Amino acid sequence: MTIALIVGLLLIAVAVTLVVRALTVPRVRTVEALSQIPSYGYAGVAETEGSEARNALDEIAGALGATVGRYISSMREDALRKQLIAAGLYRVPPRRFVGYQLLAAFTLALGLVWLTAIAGASGAAIFFFGFFGLVLGWVGPRFIIGRRARTRFEQIEYDLPELIDLLVVSIESGLGLTGSLRVATERMEGPLVDEFSLVLHEMRIGQSRSAALKNLSERVDAPEVSQFARAIIQADQLGIALSRILRVQSQDMRVRRQLAAEEKAMKAPVKMLFPTVIFIFPSMFVVALGPAALNLMKTFAGG
Repeated sequence: MTIALIVGLLLIAVAVTLVVRALTVPRVRTVEALSQIPSYGYAGVAETEGSEARNALDEIAGALGATVGRYISSMREDALRKQLIAAGLYRVPPRRFVGYQLLAAFTLALGLVWLTAIAGASGAAIFFFGFFGLVLGWVGPRFIIGRRARTRFEQIEYDLPELIDLLVVSIESGLGLTGSLRVATERMEGPLVDEFSLVLHEMRIGQSRSAALKNLSERVDAPEVSQFARAIIQADQLGIALSRILRVQSQDMRVRRQLAAEEKAMKAPVKMLFPTVIFIFPSMFVVALGPAALNLMKTFAGG
């Protein structure tokens, strides 16, 4: 009876999803087209066309996101858009991402409810796991996006000194900054190259170099990138040689990276203390004191 009820709920959920999709797809496409206006120019990363199943899933997620989008304030939507851009998801509208959060929450909740019902759990356990699935499915995508953004920023900070060195060599050989950036984007790969490809694209569509670099520092929340953008802007305004400034910046970033590595190395013994005390010391005590304890037990038992 419980399995039949769960199957019925699943069928009702699928039916409601299809009805919502049929009613809101035209409006969703309009909303998504309008939502792409703030992200115009974010075409630095080549995108591959998804399959029909992926496109259908995007439409369902977009429909759900547009349905609940009226309850999302513009400030929260802008913050989510910045987070998606920081993670490298330039072309994902915030409302579609919210739709994916809803899909993940309901799918995970129904899956856990179905598994606990098959296992013969009590009603309280089924309710608990269903609520846990809802929370995990809603919070999980945000956590993944935040972790992806942090990993991406770390990779950008790691690659920036090498890119600056390549810019210095190109500028000293006679190229301008734009040509040097183009050479660097052709020779390197990674998230930093994607960001500078976007800078070049913004400059091609008419933005000034200063505006494009300011947009770069806003997209990438990393001190080194902000320092690099400010140095280029100040060099343009004051007429200072770019190669000298970039060389100093490259050396300074390498020193900072070395200091950060030394700091992590100094923290390693403290982090190793807890697993050593919890897992290694008890085993050593058992091996060292175990035979003596057994002999004492035998002595007292014999006495």
